[in-house]
Amino acid sequence: MKSSNPPSRHSTGYRKPPATCRFPKGRSGNPKGRPRGRHSEAPYEAVLGQLVTLRECGVERRVTAAEAFLLHMAKRGLEGDGAAARAAMTAIEEARARRSDQDDSGIEMIEVVAVAPGSVNTALQPLRMARMLDRYRDTAHMALEPWIVEAALVRLDRHLSITEQVIVLRATRTPAKVKWPDWWKAKA
Repeated sequence: MKSSNPPSRHSTGYRKPPATCRFPKGRSGNPKGRPRGRHSEAPYEAVLGQLVTLRECGVERRVTAAEAFLLHMAKRGLEGDGAAARAAMTAIEEARARRSDQDDSGIEMIEVVAVAPGSVNTALQPLRMARMLDRYRDTAHMALEPWIVEAALVRLDRHLSITEQVIVLRATRTPAKVKWPDWWKAKA
């Protein structure tokens, strides 16, 4: 049954505010509007500054999302993706330009690695000085990288004996890649 009362022009209720509270025609409901400069740019620094974990050859390390993205683009560029190669090169050039600006200010980055007392293995891997021979065993032997062996041999103030040379040779991961000094007798 329908009500006999016709609808009133001034009725109020759901989605019908009183006429005195309604916005007048031609006037904005939000006169101040959105503040200038708020959310005008994407939050790149917040997103690209987050730390992510990368795994390279079984070794995990934490880098920023920006560095991980750059490494991914460089990898794709080396695999033959031309657009990725151009984007990576552009980013590298911008980073070099920023670095040269920062070098003038005298800011240097220092990496700190905490080492457990009595063991240098925890420091050798993150610094890429040595690699674990069996990455699936915690007790696996470590092998020194060729570059660190070369650097150590240059700094020596004496020649090593044959037995010491054999020990160094066995401790080197890829002895064929080492540029041995002229006085070196042990062979791989």
